[in-house]
Amino acid sequence: MAVFLSTYVNKIDKKGRISVPASFRNVLTEQNTSHQQGLIVFRSLDHPTLEACSHSYMETLSKNIDNLDVSPDERELIETTIFGGSVNLSFDGEGRICLPKDLMEFCEISEQACFVGRAKTFQIWSSDRFKAHEEKAREQARLKGIRLSQIPNLNNLMRDKS
Repeated sequence: MAVFLSTYVNKIDKKGRISVPASFRNVLTEQNTSHQQGLIVFRSLDHPTLEACSHSYMETLSKNIDNLDVSPDERELIETTIFGGSVNLSFDGEGRICLPKDLMEFCEISEQACFVGRAKTFQIWSSDRFKAHEEKAREQARLKGIRLSQIPNLNNLMRDKS
């Protein structure tokens, strides 16, 4: 399965359109098993960023929620914040999307946005905010001793360090 890799910074034009990186569009096309095209975005619950994924990923998430051992209140929170806050964005002929103004304001995105690969999903950040977030994440990873060679044992590493 193809994954979202790398970080790209793209400009937003005067009409509010931004080009989704070609490699991300390719992953979205591969992941979208149905006839749906484009992507889904919603406000992150963790950071001032947008979470983005394929339609198929969102469908899988929906099915997995049915199997979660959560209270009705927790399920309501998940459905309201993630599914209720999601927006379906289509590509134009040049691979661009138009981010809704309220989502841009949430992230403080204005002239450019940063697309950040996260394997099965990606995020859309304000470039300045992502730079600060990345620096903090790198420092925390360094302090916790996280190394690429340890990823198969990452769960054990995270448990041992906490």
